Amino acid sequence: MVLSSSGLVSRLGCALLLVSGAPLFSQDSPAGGPDEPAIPAAIRPAQAPQEPAPGDEVAPDKRVFGVLPNYRTADDNTPFSPITPKQKFMIATKDTVDYPLFLLGGGFAGLAQLMNQHSDFGQGFKGYLHRYGTAYGDQFTGNYMTEGLLPILFHEDPRYFRIGPSRGGVWYRTGYAASRIFVAKTDSGRNTFNFSEVLGNSISAGIGNAYYPGERKLSDNLDRLLTALATDAVSQVMKEFWPDIKRKYFSHHQHDVP
Repeated sequence: MVLSSSGLVSRLGCALLLVSGAPLFSQDSPAGGPDEPAIPAAIRPAQAPQEPAPGDEVAPDKRVFGVLPNYRTADDNTPFSPITPKQKFMIATKDTVDYPLFLLGGGFAGLAQLMNQHSDFGQGFKGYLHRYGTAYGDQFTGNYMTEGLLPILFHEDPRYFRIGPSRGGVWYRTGYAASRIFVAKTDSGRNTFNFSEVLGNSISAGIGNAYYPGERKLSDNLDRLLTALATDAVSQVMKEFWPDIKRKYFSHHQHDVP
């Protein structure tokens, strides 16, 4: 069975277009809040270039590259602390209603129309709105299934646990990040198969049959599932390396204090 890769290409292409505008957003404040005073470089203790100075990573940024939501990243090098069912639903909600996702959904719809995906939707503004609604519907159901409902039912933690440069090189960390679509932590901190990710995206793909009337074959459902899994894997790789990228390329915005 041959699965189309056009869905994944359009999603990643749109994400790259948004990320290309990262310098416009790169000075977003960390999750700790915009009013926290900056620490002048002159009084920071000497550190190795690859290591953040104390206070630089009190909490993960709310968005990767200032665009992609980053509300569910945690540090795997600190003692594990479980989150409540309410917090799981809050993560799913933030990931779903964060304003860049509306831009991302619009980009997905535009690329889908340009590539004439879902051809039964037609072209023109009506076709675009139809594609926009279905693209956002995919994100809505996928987020709530994989980050909210199923993590509660399976007692799994929906967060991505970043290991950082102290635990391995680029290839090891890339493999680790991508593999987390199949490995999750339980509410007690043990590793387990990521039922929430795989089953959640499977359910989301099935729900898509309701608004993709021309794409209800098994191959269509598998295409939507694999696209969602691949998109999440790439997203987690970006979350793993974003702090390193930010320190290397954007730290001068924060540390060059006269």
